[in-house]
Amino acid sequence: MPASAESAVPAVPAVPAAPVSPAAPAATVTPAAVLFDMDGTLVDTEHLWWQAAAELADELHHSLTDSDVPEVLGQAVEHTAAHLHRVSGTSLSEAELADRLGDSFAGKVAAETVPRPGALALLAELRDARVPTALVSASPRRVVDMVLGTIGRDWFAVTLAAEDTPRTKPAPDPYLAAAARLGLDPAACVAVEDTPTGVASATAAGCVVLAVPSGDTRIPGGSRVTLLDSLEHADVALLGKLTAAPGV
Repeated sequence: MPASAESAVPAVPAVPAAPVSPAAPAATVTPAAVLFDMDGTLVDTEHLWWQAAAELADELHHSLTDSDVPEVLGQAVEHTAAHLHRVSGTSLSEAELADRLGDSFAGKVAAETVPRPGALALLAELRDARVPTALVSASPRRVVDMVLGTIGRDWFAVTLAAEDTPRTKPAPDPYLAAAARLGLDPAACVAVEDTPTGVASATAAGCVVLAVPSGDTRIPGGSRVTLLDSLEHADVALLGKLTAAPGV
């Protein structure tokens, strides 16, 4: 029996649908470098600095109050020593006060150095992303070296202490020097700070700033200052956005 016309028509093979390629993920913008303050930013030592200043002030019959905060937090040893000399009227010289203050702070740091929440994780992420980092501190070199001995020296391509520039914070010198040693424009770098003194130094140098206040410190925001409550909420993508923002 001959095949019917219907059965003689060959079946048309189905054409498989073209696979849909997933969209390529957007590339993460990274900052040229990240410049970190130390005390109160990477390590929880700001309260130790206040304790050292308060104890010396008590010996000089002066009790520290909120009015003393701008002269203590974020300031170099010599600045705070000069302030205590001025307000106490002591017969001790500013140099003697600076030595005693520095010794006291160094001893406290040696006994207790604790990284701030999220600090080491952020440093590790920056290392993995090949973003260079610098440590920019107003503390003496001996204190900086103590802290580096605890959290590790290899995180940083550059480290700067109070003695390493003609002027320290709030002058722009430390951040200008850090960017210069990295061969970068400060405007392409993010500075991470925790005090108004440090923010003033970084912004004067031309850096964009991520401010993570320590304790009850209040830092006003601005067009080049972004506030965050913890480094646990910071990552490479956020830091990259800060330098990529319009007008930066």
